[in-house]
Amino acid sequence: MTYHHTVADLVEVVEAVGIAIMAFGGLYAFVVCGLALLHPQTRAGSYEVLRRNVGRSILLGLEVLIMADIIRTIVIDQTIDSVVVLGVIVLIRIVLSFSLEVEIDGTWPWGRWRKDRAS
Repeated sequence: MTYHHTVADLVEVVEAVGIAIMAFGGLYAFVVCGLALLHPQTRAGSYEVLRRNVGRSILLGLEVLIMADIIRTIVIDQTIDSVVVLGVIVLIRIVLSFSLEVEIDGTWPWGRWRKDRAS
């Protein structure tokens, strides 16, 4: 087994971890929401908690998947094409992460201090 094969296997494990984070995190969010729906005290805010927890799971999973893509591009596939593909993937994931953060927090990142101050 060569170094590149070992790193390729490691990248596959990291990708699996990223997928597992999203899958199990989403499942956990739905279980928590279901339990919240059973209690009248927590029923009103259960949808917001569900959205926040699903969003956080997706964000964390995307970060892990970006890490796998970076490792793959730097170590395994060192071509201009792979760097361009990595750049596009990272750009798409950054935009997606940014929009998810705005969705979770309910405010733009540069306006977060206003929300924190109002709390």
